Formats: sequence, structure tokens, C-alpha cells
Amino acid sequence: MTGVAQRHRPDDDRAVDSPDADDADDDSDTDDSLSKGEVFEVLRNQRRRYVLQFLKQDARPVELGDLAQQIAAWEYETTLEDVTPEQRKRVYTTLQQTHLPKMDSVGILSFDSDRGVIESTERTRDISVYLEIVPGREFAWRELYLSLGAISCALVAALWLNIYPLTYLSNLSWAAIMAATFTLTAVIHIYYERNMRLGHGNQPPELNYSIEE
Repeated sequence: MTGVAQRHRPDDDRAVDSPDADDADDDSDTDDSLSKGEVFEVLRNQRRRYVLQFLKQDARPVELGDLAQQIAAWEYETTLEDVTPEQRKRVYTTLQQTHLPKMDSVGILSFDSDRGVIESTERTRDISVYLEIVPGREFAWRELYLSLGAISCALVAALWLNIYPLTYLSNLSWAAIMAATFTLTAVIHIYYERNMRLGHGNQPPELNYSIEE
């Protein structure tokens, strides 16, 4: 895998990589069920989302060193070959000590700390239902549909009042235009969400956009 991260620096390790900051939710149930709150609490960290991205691309067991190498490449906007030993070690350490044990504790993955091997579980494959849109990158689709609805209502009122130049086209033509607009918007919406899911493509969805923070 030679994925290159395009943007996004690693989370502030002082805030998200400290075991003390993240261990408050480690008492999750060992049942087959996992609440949305538990899922979001575990996956609110960017580095843990990168772990899932890697595992969803390749379901085979992965060594911790290889995982750390790829995540470091994503975080530091470089290639696998150009990751420095310091960058790799920094990611390796926090994965080993904090993030992988946390994810293993709720069954999102299986981490063998003795062998340094990470494997997917059923929850690894199912977890994307909670993360179809990466936090901070969601387009305001509800506002868009609301705006289209408002425009449609205004158009109907204008046509009812025979306001020129809207009367240049027939009512049927305007209805066809609005129907086509809503249909095209829905198609774009579906395409957008599919491409923003974890596991789609060779790098995390949040690295595919050049929008500045």
C-alpha cells in the first residue's frame, strides 16, 4: 500500500493520545450489542479512525509496525517510504499503549499485544454505519433540500400570480425542471455519502478534501 495523505495533521497527542484522557469509557459491555455512544466515544479520535480505514481496506491480520507506518504516512502527508523513524515510533507507541487496547476492549478489533498483531472482527465491518460521514466534513444536505423546497414553493406562487418572465415556460416545464433538480441533487447526495464512508478508496475520507479548518 502506497497511500499518500494529502492534508490534515495528527490530533494533538496531549489531548487525544493520553491514556488518562480516553480511559473513562473503557468499562463498556462485552455483549454483542454496542451503543452508538460507545462507538462514537471510541472513534472520536482521528488516529483510531485511521486504524479502521486500514482494516476495512484489507481484512487480513496486520502487524503493528506496518499499521503504524501507514498511519504515520497519512498523518504526516507523506509516502510510506518517506516516513521517518521518529514519526513511525510516535504513532506506534500511542497505538500500542492507548488506541488499540481501547478498540480491542469493545470488540471493534482484536489486538494481540504479545504478538503485535491486529485483526478485524465482525464489528470492524459493521462499524461504518455509525461513521458514514467523517466528523467536520459533513455537507449541509438538509439545508440544501430545505432551500430547494422553499424555491419550489416560491416558484409555484409566482406561476399562480402569472409573474413574468416565469410565464414564458409552461407550468409543466417548470415542474419537470424542479423534478430533475431534486433527482440530480439526490443522486449527488448518494454518491457523496458512498465516497465518504470509511474503507472507500486508499486513504481516509477526511484526507480527500482541501478545505481548510
